[in-house]
Amino acid sequence: MQYENPKLVLETSEIKEGSITWKSPSNIAIVKYWGKYSDQLPQNPSLSITLETSFTRTTLHYAPRRTPGQGVSVELYFEGARHEAFEQRVRKYFEKILPIFPFLRQLDLKVETANSFPHSSGIASSASAMSALALCCCTLEDEFFHTLEDDEAFDRKASYVARLGSGSACRSIYPYLALWGETGEVPGSSNLYAIPMAEQAHPVYQTFHDDILIIRSGEKKVSSSAGHGLMHNHPFAEARFQYARKSLHQLLGALRTGDLETFGKIAEAEALMLHALMMSAPSPYLLLAPHTITAMERVQAFRAETGHPVYFSLDAGPNLHVLYPESVIHEVRPFIDDQLAPLCEEGVYLQDWAGEGPEQL
Repeated sequence: MQYENPKLVLETSEIKEGSITWKSPSNIAIVKYWGKYSDQLPQNPSLSITLETSFTRTTLHYAPRRTPGQGVSVELYFEGARHEAFEQRVRKYFEKILPIFPFLRQLDLKVETANSFPHSSGIASSASAMSALALCCCTLEDEFFHTLEDDEAFDRKASYVARLGSGSACRSIYPYLALWGETGEVPGSSNLYAIPMAEQAHPVYQTFHDDILIIRSGEKKVSSSAGHGLMHNHPFAEARFQYARKSLHQLLGALRTGDLETFGKIAEAEALMLHALMMSAPSPYLLLAPHTITAMERVQAFRAETGHPVYFSLDAGPNLHVLYPESVIHEVRPFIDDQLAPLCEEGVYLQDWAGEGPEQL
């Protein structure tokens, strides 16, 4: 696949000021992606639930560039304030995708962005943020050149471009469930972009809730990018990649049939293995907090006592995702309020669920 297009250049005299706004969600991987090669390509396929209330809202303002230059002219404001670190990352990202969107060089850009959840705390803020930026860029291309009027082509390109900013961002483009990574079990799957999976899954998975326990809201001490890098020399890397493919095979079966028990076992095993990989890396580190472990134990005990299909997952941070279908919400929510919310920072948890994907505002 080749998206580089040097012909996407604007007539300078015809450039007008404008803005584009997208709201794009985070996602929680059930089978995890942890380890990459080349340019943001995954060592194993991953499958995620697209969230609804955990999202990034991004507005991309554009105007004719006042001072010509080789790079990209961009300012970034996060939650109303200029943020130099994020601005530097976005500038590098825009310059990386210049071969795909060469017209970005012709514009003065201002990005205004904010999250509905704590950033850099292990709730995949890079997935929501980079997918929102990718969607803005694809919309800008379509407005200027009318090249992405087909919805499927638009989504695929947005997923491809999002991946170049953050691997997991490519999955946030699609509603409910998304698969990223080539596997012979799913036609059309690719390492270059994600594909939608909701139509291949039992309807129960579209009703799933994900209540996110904010055990610790501060920025995590090791970034996900650094964590991926530690997989290059990890003693268990190859075994992990093989195990992930086996887990995906089992998960695909559970998705088709609505087998919640198998789904839950895979979700919890994958979450624990993700953190085990961090703790056994050549430069080991620990992102779990004491209350994370207590919460996991309470979820497992509640499930054993009641038989309700409630499970947990984790991203690369201490905040626990509590997963369960809509059918048991009236039993699970009181348990969360009583037993899990007190473990959270300031008693706060986020009520989220499988969502319909990004929305242009």
